[in-house]
Amino acid sequence: MKGQAVQFVLSISQSLFHFIPNGGKSNTSLIVSWAFFFSLLLLSLPAGAGGWSPLSSDGYQWLEVDLGERTKVTAVATQGRYGSSDWLTSYLLMFSDTGHNWKQHRQEDSVGSFPGNSNADSVVQYKLQQPAVARFLRLIPLGWNPNGRIGLRLETYGCPHTSDVVSLDGSSSSLVYRSIPGWSPTSGEVVSLEFKTLRNSGTLLEAAAAAGGGSLGLELERGKLLLLLRQGGTSSSEPRRLASLGSLLDDQHWHHVAVEWRGAHLNLTVDKHTQSLDSLKPLVSKRNFHGCLENLLYNGLNLIERAKHEDQQVTLGDVTFSCAEPVSVAVTFPGPQSFLQLPGAMASASAGVSVGFQFRTWNEAGLLLTFDLPQEGGVVWLYLSEARLQLQIHKDGKALLELSAGSALNDGQWHSVDLTSGRGRLSVAVDEGGGGVAHASPSFPVSARHQLFFGGCPAEDDNRECRNPFDIFQGCMRLLTVDDQPVDLILVQQRLLGNYSHLQIDMCGIIDRCSPSHCEHGGLCSQSWTVFHCNCSDSGYSGATCHSPVYEQSCEAYKHNGDTSGHFYIDVDGSGPIGPQLVYCNMTEEITWMVIQHNNTELTRVRPAPGVNRHLVHFDYSSREEQLSAITGQSQHCEQELSYHCRKSRLLNTPEGSPFSWWLSGPGAGRLQTYWGGAQPGSRQCACGLRGDCVDPQHYCNCDADRPDWAADSGLLTHKESLPVRSLVLGDIQRPGSEAAYRVGPLRCHGDKNFWNAAFFDKETSYLHFPTFHGELSADISFLFKTTASSGVFLENLGIKDFIRIELRSSAQVVFSFDRPLDDDRWHRVRAERNVKEASLRLDELPAAARQAPADGHFHLQLNSQLFIGGTASRQKGFRGCIRSLQLNGVTLDLEERARITYGALCRNRGRCAEMPSGFRCDCGPSAYTGVFCHTEVSAAFKPATSVAYTFKGPYELARNSSAPPSSIYSDVTPRGENVSLSFSTSQSPALLLYVGSYYREYLALLVNKHGEEDIKTIFNSLLNSEKWITSLSRVRDLLFIFPSSDSDELDPDLARLASLGFTGCLSVVHFNSISPLKAALLHPDSSPVAIAGPLVRSGCGASASANPYAAENKHHLTDRSGSVGSGQPLVNAIRTDSALIGGVIAVVIFMVVAGLAITARFLYRRKETYRNQEVKGVKPEDSPDFPFNNQTDSQDASSENRKEYFI
Repeated sequence: MKGQAVQFVLSISQSLFHFIPNGGKSNTSLIVSWAFFFSLLLLSLPAGAGGWSPLSSDGYQWLEVDLGERTKVTAVATQGRYGSSDWLTSYLLMFSDTGHNWKQHRQEDSVGSFPGNSNADSVVQYKLQQPAVARFLRLIPLGWNPNGRIGLRLETYGCPHTSDVVSLDGSSSSLVYRSIPGWSPTSGEVVSLEFKTLRNSGTLLEAAAAAGGGSLGLELERGKLLLLLRQGGTSSSEPRRLASLGSLLDDQHWHHVAVEWRGAHLNLTVDKHTQSLDSLKPLVSKRNFHGCLENLLYNGLNLIERAKHEDQQVTLGDVTFSCAEPVSVAVTFPGPQSFLQLPGAMASASAGVSVGFQFRTWNEAGLLLTFDLPQEGGVVWLYLSEARLQLQIHKDGKALLELSAGSALNDGQWHSVDLTSGRGRLSVAVDEGGGGVAHASPSFPVSARHQLFFGGCPAEDDNRECRNPFDIFQGCMRLLTVDDQPVDLILVQQRLLGNYSHLQIDMCGIIDRCSPSHCEHGGLCSQSWTVFHCNCSDSGYSGATCHSPVYEQSCEAYKHNGDTSGHFYIDVDGSGPIGPQLVYCNMTEEITWMVIQHNNTELTRVRPAPGVNRHLVHFDYSSREEQLSAITGQSQHCEQELSYHCRKSRLLNTPEGSPFSWWLSGPGAGRLQTYWGGAQPGSRQCACGLRGDCVDPQHYCNCDADRPDWAADSGLLTHKESLPVRSLVLGDIQRPGSEAAYRVGPLRCHGDKNFWNAAFFDKETSYLHFPTFHGELSADISFLFKTTASSGVFLENLGIKDFIRIELRSSAQVVFSFDRPLDDDRWHRVRAERNVKEASLRLDELPAAARQAPADGHFHLQLNSQLFIGGTASRQKGFRGCIRSLQLNGVTLDLEERARITYGALCRNRGRCAEMPSGFRCDCGPSAYTGVFCHTEVSAAFKPATSVAYTFKGPYELARNSSAPPSSIYSDVTPRGENVSLSFSTSQSPALLLYVGSYYREYLALLVNKHGEEDIKTIFNSLLNSEKWITSLSRVRDLLFIFPSSDSDELDPDLARLASLGFTGCLSVVHFNSISPLKAALLHPDSSPVAIAGPLVRSGCGASASANPYAAENKHHLTDRSGSVGSGQPLVNAIRTDSALIGGVIAVVIFMVVAGLAITARFLYRRKETYRNQEVKGVKPEDSPDFPFNNQTDSQDASSENRKEYFI
């Protein structure tokens, strides 16, 4: 609502500018006419002369405003006194409906002070984030111009507040509404109201459904609001607590409540905090609500208004349509200098003493009351210790009497204390005896001689009437009585009774800092009067708010730290919402595997139940669903073994029948999958169908042959989006003679895509930009960096006023100073965190540097600019070096992806940044490119007599040099997937492009057919059986050309004839896994395992390729189903074979590559009758019997004289 200026009356209880001397303190008091109002409040006009300025400028002054009626105040504006040097620099705002029981207005639930002015003329307006509804406003100066006095012109903005109010007395009062269609929670119901009360318990509302339909209830319990569900429709049924929200709601201030039930979603809102369904233990309130309700709405109907008009649907019982508010004046003891001094008993010393009061606090200890005994040297102390009430009487340094009563009195609730003595008996009662009573019969009279001191003692050193050897009291008191007479605290405030210091009278300033709790990840919140604490034990997190993860995010990170194989807790999303989980990290291989177990990883015999046609098996994993999803998403590769052993038990019922068995994958209930281990999603095949070696060629699974002998279908599932296996459904198990067994292995993943995600910044103007970082209340930033520079900004995000920045200020400083050089060309880890309690920064494993949040609270961090990494918005003071694994609130920023659209990362094509003493360079070792930024293609022109041979060690030679078991050796040399990228150009067709052979006599061949189209032939058959493999590699544009050396007499005859032609063309940027064979042959021919035959000259032919080639990555996974290769279609899938079938090593790979950008393609073999996913046309044999590899769809002739370029 847009506010308008509100006219109001300024009123303070005494006459204008009347100075009251009392202990050196004074209050300014005035009643102002409307004419004076206008002269005070025309803030920005010259006519607005004058202003409010009390005679004494101290912390005891205040200005009270009567707005005439309850008003929704949306903003305030201040200005200094006209023509003077008097203005406020900060102030507090208080609001009240009655002129008593003031409530401090806080920004963002925490910070209480408001910024003022810097001169007498400018206007400073502050818009309230949450409008305040009240009739009275009180402004309390906190700071003012040190060269002037308190001076103020004030204006408020808002609009009238309309409401319908009803008062309930807690006994016979009621308001019942009966809707005509009946109450049904599934139809979508909304109930909202405002309430205020002094009692901490009571039933606020109950909404009952039709007969037997249950009911919802809103109840106050110990100052918290509970949402209860009672089923069965009887009041005797035990309710279930659905949600609990709010705290200290018995403060006699208005609180907003809304209950919204739409379908299965139920929300409870108290003030501005919302909580959804929660399952807690039952609790029932036995008291009726005593207080006021306002604007009670049910689905938009104003029930109080209808009751006023005697609507027949509303039944009333002893209510009044106004809010009768008892006057209860409280006093707040906020700090160490706070005390309240009252005169003692007026009767004789032997008459005893009677003192009563109520208090509330969060502190376990503090002095409540002390007074001297008539005998010289005797003193009485009533205090809190370990949240219990203690009474001690001392004389001459000796304890004459000690009493104790009550427990857990620091719970923030109001507790009453009654101290009485007389006729030789002394008693202390807590909560009218319900919290405990202690009695004693002292041999001496106990009475107050002169003064009673509450909460503390005056600070004067010569004050012998009050001594406090205990902690100070911080909390609230009310309903003070002395000799059974109530104490008028308003007279105390006016200095007409007793004395005080640093008190807040007519308000209770208690705050529940644990509601809502700022402790994250299940940390337990506790509090004192000024601060809260988080107990992070067993949460897996640390820090002031349990925000920072204790555990690493992956097994790879543990291995990087120097750990060995074992069980580790990992926290996949760092400080994000997903909790830590226990996994096994296998670090015995070069690849670090993360293993997640489930409840049955053994080979299990199927035992069918009578009358049950299908056998259902569900797998419970040691990790939760969200943890599994995060692991598979973050890992580079995941796999899971799935096997089925059968005898007369069909599996997928291939090729045409409905599957007998299937499995469910992924999150939630899972997605139905009808392919098996070793095949690809959607293929309805097993691994043998992919390889073409099933026991019955008419089927794609061994078990589908339905033979009486034992058979098996097994392989690895590697499609991450389908993992893990949630459940199995096995169908063909009831026939006579059917037997089956299954095994689902653990989920295994490797590779942390976030850990090595890096960017290189080569100059100060380099930067990457991301969307605005949102860390209003809790933010953490972590990253690793290495540099030889001595300064630079790592990260910056700006707002209108707020900002965050992490900066290397010198060779030994990262924002905070550390005695350690940071320009040492080594990786350093930075972890920064800001929460509502503190800001901290930690470098490597050094102790963290921390700065506490301001004592008066915290601000929400408001940012609106882009987030700059490696630089600043001003393009100055940028960082030079490498940054990797950058995470904000547990979310990894993809630096590498962002670097593709900006110039932040200059090392391209898999090059890595490396710092030199005087700068930086790109290490192109892992890349198939060369040049300053790994951007120059390595190309060579080939003639028919040219070949390059690259030799790999065979399995037997490896075994002779290693004591490790064969499986560990082969797992390093024979990967489950191959990453191949290359470019080629040629005018030759047909031409053999790719040949890959394995130790187990499997090979993959890729070629250009007679019409210049790509084709693939994969044959799993007898090939070679030697200890050493040598393959020759020639290259053409965008596909790999590899063929075996001439000593292989077992090569497929068609391929042998094609290989004998040699290759004419250009090859460029050949990359196979981590090897660049063409680059090694051209740049390091003497030191690399290459053999060159014929003329091989480096050429720029690769640069002649199209400037916009398509790139692809060929991943050959021996367990995946091959793609359908239609006529003239590019190859789109990869070969995947079960690791058990590979077993060994890829023995020989020879590459030849030409021109273009890195490309990747996935190659697979599949029988022609299984090509189902792409259009397939008939095969027409060519006239020439020598070269059977031809175009199978295009009937047009392609001239071999025209140069062709291929991008796959």
